[in-house]
Amino acid sequence: MKFKETTQDLLDFIKSSASMFHAVDEISKRLEDKGFIYLAEQEKWEMEKGGKYYTTRNNSSIVAWHIGEDLSDYHFQMTSAHTDSPTFKVKAEAELDGPENYLRLNTEAYGGMIDSSWFDRPLGLAGRVFVKENDKIVSKLINIDKDILMIPNVAIHLNRDINKGYSYNKQIDLLPILSAGELKKGAYKHLLAKELGLEEDQILSADLFLVNRQRQAIWGVEDEFVSSPKLDNLQSTYVTLMAFLESSNPKAINVYTSFDNEEVGSGTKQGALSTLLKDSLMRINTGLGFELEDYHQAVAKSFMVSCDNAHALHPNHPDMYDKNNRSYLNKGLVIKEAANQKYTTDAFSRAVFESLCDQAQVPYQRFANRSDKPGGSTLGNLSNQQVSLHAIDVGLPQLAMHSAYETGGAKDSLYAIEAFKAYFSTNLKIEGADKIKLG
Repeated sequence: MKFKETTQDLLDFIKSSASMFHAVDEISKRLEDKGFIYLAEQEKWEMEKGGKYYTTRNNSSIVAWHIGEDLSDYHFQMTSAHTDSPTFKVKAEAELDGPENYLRLNTEAYGGMIDSSWFDRPLGLAGRVFVKENDKIVSKLINIDKDILMIPNVAIHLNRDINKGYSYNKQIDLLPILSAGELKKGAYKHLLAKELGLEEDQILSADLFLVNRQRQAIWGVEDEFVSSPKLDNLQSTYVTLMAFLESSNPKAINVYTSFDNEEVGSGTKQGALSTLLKDSLMRINTGLGFELEDYHQAVAKSFMVSCDNAHALHPNHPDMYDKNNRSYLNKGLVIKEAANQKYTTDAFSRAVFESLCDQAQVPYQRFANRSDKPGGSTLGNLSNQQVSLHAIDVGLPQLAMHSAYETGGAKDSLYAIEAFKAYFSTNLKIEGADKIKLG
């Protein structure tokens, strides 16, 4: 199996996905290379059986679908992931002039990051900028792929408590330096205009985020580790996309989704709690000539796999994990379950997905939090509030989740792709919550 080649392609994908907007742009390019046709939400959708299509919302969330030729047992087989990762967002009034000759950027936290991991690393800027072009306001992608910023630590000589559980203040401790005196106030807007080849008065507004530019790596004596910014959750976005592109199911509609804003609750027009998925599925249903009743029947026979990375056992803190339900690097996809229903996994969906993995001879693992730790939440149970259907939550095992630099297993991406290929290629015939036939 081509583990290293797959892992390197993952790193290339992440490198191209400097922001959620860049991630959707990269996904769109890969879809179009495989013959997918873009359908804008504001235009009429025309589709046919066997067709391949995609749409976006806010240029930061994406839904793609491949329609089977034989829809006599019409239903959807879906995956979901998310395009965003914890970082820092630049505020509208971006510059902080001083103290003395310093020029800093005024940022705020986007998501729940490990604060200490952002210090003393070279940083860039990426996102979108809205500009004036004649009588139009136009969105431009921007990725300043240079070491232009850094958040410096205070020396231990001045902060003797730094190794005693220091609590960082995001408005004081975590603001990046842009200049120590060479640049003056106004340099930020000039920087954006220069990067885009525009005049400064054309810049209207921006959604820009800090980007950790530390070198990605496949490492270890036996190349068993992979480290990169944004493994959570661009690794899940990548593996579900690759499996989707390499699979077909003549008797179903395969659907690929990746939403923005999961790290801040998903409650936006483009998040998993939005109407994006529901709107898309209903328009697919109508565009293929089906009625509303057909849609409800199809959803009742449909299945979703929500993919968001999982916690691998930490070698220094095994006590933080359940004794039996724990996951490991390079042992395959992790099936996540929680009694508090933060994950959608239940006995039905687990039996289905584990059977698919067994048939494909792909390894998988099971994970549950310690009973005294609540754990996090993800996409599946949120998207189910708009489109209720059978679902399971899975992820790829990793260390240091929500660090600026995360670590996973070099074999797990290919294992995950093989598992999702088996899922997308197998026709699931669901009868309520009682019975399912694979193929």
